[in-house]
Amino acid sequence: MNRVTSAALLALTLALASCSSNTPQDASIPMPDQNNTVSAAPIYGNSESGQYIVVFRKTATVQGQSISKLSAGQMVQRLGLDRQGAQIQAVYTEVLDGFAAKLSASNIQKLASDPRVAYLQAVQTYYATDTQSNPPSWGLDRIDQRDLPLSNSFTYSSNGTGVTAYVLDTGLNTTHTSFGGRASIGYDVINDGQNGRDCQGHGTHVAGTIGSSSYGVAKNVKLVGVRVLGCDGTGSNQGIIQAINWVAQNAQKPAVVNMSLGPRSRSVDQAMDDAINSAIGKGITFVLAAGNSNDDACYYSPARTPAAITVASSTRTDARSSFSNYGSCVDIFAPGSDIASTWIGSNTATNTISGTSMASPHTAGAAALVLSANPTFTPQQVRDALVNTATLNKITDPKGTPNRLLFVGQGTTPPPTTDPCSGTNCSKYTGSLSSGQSAYQPNGTYFNYAGGTLKGWLKGPAGSDFDLVLYKWNGSAWQAVSRAETSSSDESITYNAGSGYYTWEIVAYSGSGSYSFWMQK
Repeated sequence: MNRVTSAALLALTLALASCSSNTPQDASIPMPDQNNTVSAAPIYGNSESGQYIVVFRKTATVQGQSISKLSAGQMVQRLGLDRQGAQIQAVYTEVLDGFAAKLSASNIQKLASDPRVAYLQAVQTYYATDTQSNPPSWGLDRIDQRDLPLSNSFTYSSNGTGVTAYVLDTGLNTTHTSFGGRASIGYDVINDGQNGRDCQGHGTHVAGTIGSSSYGVAKNVKLVGVRVLGCDGTGSNQGIIQAINWVAQNAQKPAVVNMSLGPRSRSVDQAMDDAINSAIGKGITFVLAAGNSNDDACYYSPARTPAAITVASSTRTDARSSFSNYGSCVDIFAPGSDIASTWIGSNTATNTISGTSMASPHTAGAAALVLSANPTFTPQQVRDALVNTATLNKITDPKGTPNRLLFVGQGTTPPPTTDPCSGTNCSKYTGSLSSGQSAYQPNGTYFNYAGGTLKGWLKGPAGSDFDLVLYKWNGSAWQAVSRAETSSSDESITYNAGSGYYTWEIVAYSGSGSYSFWMQK
């Protein structure tokens, strides 16, 4: 994936040569991914304690295997790091190739200048996304009917049998009677002696909405707690990525993952986004809370991940919840205000809380219904089934969010698959590549963008490994600003872009065939 074909190089060189003085115009400018133009790896965020996630490029191998397959000591040696300033805390081999470590300033700079390193991501804190309240629950009642008023019933034609839901959260109260013996502990990254037990309540509440007998959408789904948030409801991206790595290695498919968590202020976490995209590429559906900051979800990881299903919150009167994030990175609304569900403290405890954390598990439960009826569905097909059967134009004050409300009342037979975007701001391009080749879109050239959220979706041939890279002209050269390089043929990127010139590169890392690419700006 580090070589550009002569045809693609010529096409973009000609395009550069035809531009005015304030555009890229020097025909001798090196192209992206040429060996002599590798720039410093970007450092996303700042960690005062020196804790970073280091992600390798695909080509960073030793004797045919990723550097991350080496022992911690061997990695430090191979990377030429000062041992005293490199305390490796976690290693990722499944959804990312890399490691998390506490690093000295000199080691950070050494890694940033190493061509084997794709980027460094600062370790940061994530939070459970809920707020406390007391009114009765109503969410199940709403999602099986098109219109208000509520009918005081929940009718369902499937119950999630055969599907496993992984709840990345504060753990589970597995003995709760509403789980009926279907809840278990899978993994715990907190290491505080709780061993997956929920000591905060949030995870048990979320799991109850997904699949408890009383409050759940999918009443016979298997529930697996993956504890990534502690008793205070917080955790780090370092640990969450460890958990995603574990799920990707151990998931019993068909499977859906719910992540009702996120940062409290605007924060783009490339490592988190990449880990989720990689797991989705392995056939696991991810459902994400949009966030509770009353802000554009495109500025928040992991909510901005386009290959996942991102969920905003609605009220019992079909309004956007006042706290809910919104915007084009959201796929669907679901009930999230004043939701009753299972809780901790006893095996019959309940609680009523609000948040996009409550909206997301309604949708994860609905995804389990789809997978129960269609166990071979891809994550994209699950998303299409939910989005295309949603009730349209019911939510007031959507603030630019696609106005779709979760609906499960017509069973789980999906409509035809649709394109990932539509409308005047969506463009589709097609092409064909052989292994090792690459091409640029749109149409072999670049485009001028005033700024905003840029999105790209790539669908390559089955069984291949096609990658997607977004470049920006920095005044003297093209610089890669975002990469989607999982092991699958389908990739996606969301990038909060400043004004300037951009181009997309589609790379056939392995395999050959036709591809489709969609750009939304």
